Amino acid sequence: MASANFPTLPLPSNPPGDGRRARSRTSRDKIVAAVLHLIEGGDLSPSAARVAEVAGVGLRSVFRHFDDMDSLYQEVSERVSAQVMPLLREAVIGATWKERLVRIVERRTSIFERIHPFRLSASFKRFRSAFLTEEYRRTLDLEAATVEALLPPHILADQVSTRSIKVILSFQNWHALRFEQDLSIEEAREVVSRLLGDTISKLAD
Repeated sequence: MASANFPTLPLPSNPPGDGRRARSRTSRDKIVAAVLHLIEGGDLSPSAARVAEVAGVGLRSVFRHFDDMDSLYQEVSERVSAQVMPLLREAVIGATWKERLVRIVERRTSIFERIHPFRLSASFKRFRSAFLTEEYRRTLDLEAATVEALLPPHILADQVSTRSIKVILSFQNWHALRFEQDLSIEEAREVVSRLLGDTISKLAD
């Protein structure tokens, strides 16, 4: 599995307030960084005890900084989102809607590579977490909206074509190609590009 390469959380060089507040901020950052490290390493549902061990803090410290695991996952989710949202929202250049759609393949699949372990982790735990369930729905809606924004009205009116394009460009499709069919990034991108090209070539400009 490709590494998401999320950088270590920066610690403030001149923390505001007294030493106790600085140590609290440091411990909190270590806990979040530990969850990111564990999930990226393949532990999709790390226990609080394991998080504490990797963070180098006591178990009680985890729940002193976070009310529960749900609130911890919320901060982790915010950290991951901060890394990928600028890429997801970056303007797509192209003379036609078909060109713009084709050009998002590499960008979108690069994002999927970076977030893959975190996306699987959230999906695995969302049935036990109200926050992650809502976050999962928001993520699906955002991914759908970024595709819809590139489609002209006559394609949006064609629900079958619109849904087909969304499926081709979905995380679920990428996961199936990369981790169920065991394709390389290049091979999987070639399949996505071929599927997308074949689909949109049959549609009116």
